[in-house]
Amino acid sequence: MGGLTFVDVCSGAGGLALGLERAGFEPRLLLDDDEVPVGTLRSNRPQWNVLHTDLLDFDPADHPVSYDVDLLAAGLPRVKSSATVGRSDSSTEERLLEATIYLVHAIRPRAVLIENVPGLAHSDEYQHFRDFARAELAHLGYEFSWFVMNAIDFGVPQNRRQGVLVAVEGQRATAFRPPAPTVSQPSTVGDTLGSSMAARGWKEAARWAAQADQPAPTLVGGSKNRGGADLGPTGAKRKWATMGVDGHTVGDQVPGPDFVWDPQLGRHGMVKLTAEQAALLQGFPESWQIAGRKTARYRQIGHATPPPVGEALGRAIAEALDKDSAVAPAG
Repeated sequence: MGGLTFVDVCSGAGGLALGLERAGFEPRLLLDDDEVPVGTLRSNRPQWNVLHTDLLDFDPADHPVSYDVDLLAAGLPRVKSSATVGRSDSSTEERLLEATIYLVHAIRPRAVLIENVPGLAHSDEYQHFRDFARAELAHLGYEFSWFVMNAIDFGVPQNRRQGVLVAVEGQRATAFRPPAPTVSQPSTVGDTLGSSMAARGWKEAARWAAQADQPAPTLVGGSKNRGGADLGPTGAKRKWATMGVDGHTVGDQVPGPDFVWDPQLGRHGMVKLTAEQAALLQGFPESWQIAGRKTARYRQIGHATPPPVGEALGRAIAEALDKDSAVAPAG
């Protein structure tokens, strides 16, 4: 099957779409409700058809190009946490999940991919959504796979577990297998960021990189209602401190030649990661330019699906669809 196509909703900074593109999929339509990530998408891929609209307001009848696609993809914002339960963030996430399922009804793709927090696949908290998805789609002939992936298994230097739903039309479903890890040795923060830390002549970049000899904890984008950017909750900040990184903030630039790195002095003796470095820890290529001010850039990055994870999922889905095309009876 050549020329696999997809529609991507809640596209954000484009991590999932970029991964699917690498796996051989061509986007018919991408949409996001925030003008800043829409700008990111349009600047990096001017040829993509990017729509600035809310998924909850999207009507595919107004955009016929979204019909007859192979895949509907949704990398939904990771806003669910103990801090958001009972707040608008939590209810928005649930509405986006349900809106994605209703969109399957409308456009009838051959496969569906939804990626979100790890609990999506198995936790009791998401049982209502899993039951809803099955009730809405099983009678349309889709069969489901629910599983958890860790980005670290796919070359991303970050411990980032993701809950994934893949639903495939019945006759194709038996060919789908969740992606197998593509690397056996995890990448580290130091290996990934060592050269960028030295970009302004910082003499201790190599010594810092040697200490940052482990993968990053999960980057968290937070919600628009939060203040400035930081690298995650308290546990993540402690982990960053063991690598000599100040996890309470995001820096404007990498250290200069005179920066004194001494974590024993506390935060002032630690390095600050830039938004661009966070993008590298998400597996974005250096050429991918994130639009907006610092906090907006970091938020897009923290919410993104790492492109290598998107690519692995795309290849697994493409393999299932390709096998079907080779064996499906004529007519």
